[in-house]
Amino acid sequence: MDERSPGRAWKLPRKITERSLGNIALNYLKRYTSTVSQLRKVLLRRVERNVRALGQDRDQARAWVEPLIEKLVRDGFVNDVTYAETKAHSLRAAGRSSRVISERLRIKGVAKETIREKVAVVAAEVSEETAAKVWARKKRLGPFRREASQRAERRQRDLASLARAGFSYAIAKGVIDGAVD
Repeated sequence: MDERSPGRAWKLPRKITERSLGNIALNYLKRYTSTVSQLRKVLLRRVERNVRALGQDRDQARAWVEPLIEKLVRDGFVNDVTYAETKAHSLRAAGRSSRVISERLRIKGVAKETIREKVAVVAAEVSEETAAKVWARKKRLGPFRREASQRAERRQRDLASLARAGFSYAIAKGVIDGAVD
């Protein structure tokens, strides 16, 4: 697939060196918090783009990725445990269920044991029911609807919305049928 955008001049990327790959990684980490798995994907994607565009030696460029990642982990630029902790807390504050938090962290490449540990920590701090209420308030479901007259006719839809957000039926029912706190 061609990476050119219509109406925009396309220039060849510069040849990747070990040093430039390190700069690419640091610039990425300046902008985004990342897991080891995410950073590896970003760097390998960049290497592949250069190989396609310039015919650079794929094996040589790929060989630079792992030592670079190890160095960044050793220097503290990438830390999966810290990432998981921060992400779990922010998702829970946004009203996300433990299931959604676990899945998001799994997709980012966080280890299963770390996921279990961090989800347990946020579940102890903020209950699943409280998170469901936050989600319902944000999405204006159940008792948080603007028009109370629509509450009964949209009950099933609201329950389904909370179920898709990863909350159990019992919690969803309690939030939708409950009064506003």
